[in-house]
Amino acid sequence: MKIAIIMGSDSDFQVVEKGYNILKDFGVEVDVRVISAHRTPDEAINFAKNAEQNGYELLIGAAGKAAHLPGVLAGCTPLPVIGVPIRSTELDGMDALLAIVQMPPGVPVATVAINGADNAALLAVQILSVKYEDLRMKFKEYKKQMAEKVIEKDKKLSEKLANN
Repeated sequence: MKIAIIMGSDSDFQVVEKGYNILKDFGVEVDVRVISAHRTPDEAINFAKNAEQNGYELLIGAAGKAAHLPGVLAGCTPLPVIGVPIRSTELDGMDALLAIVQMPPGVPVATVAINGADNAALLAVQILSVKYEDLRMKFKEYKKQMAEKVIEKDKKLSEKLANN
């Protein structure tokens, strides 16, 4: 299980870090790189073209503003690509969201919410869990724990309100 997270800028890591930590918690091998679709286009294309050969099974591309990185990656690899639009100050991330979600036919990029690196990581886990049963079991346990936390919060709120 090997994934690459590619960011357009090192400043994106503050968003990407949540997803990186989730993947590590699930036991997925993760490489994180800074490669710009605009400033280092040859590097982006070469990385994507060689990703499968280099053992990657999925790519996560995080980018803000014009956010071409996930699409460039998807255009150059047969691997699934998940795009994470990064919030910028100018248009609050809508520019990146629209750039990533509006891919032409034949070049799909799964897209999560603006700054949604955690969901990108969880979607990556779900995609890989089709192949890796142990990962699927870990994901089922994760969902169970999430549900238990909600039930506990509901119980605490009900008790609080009952005591008022």
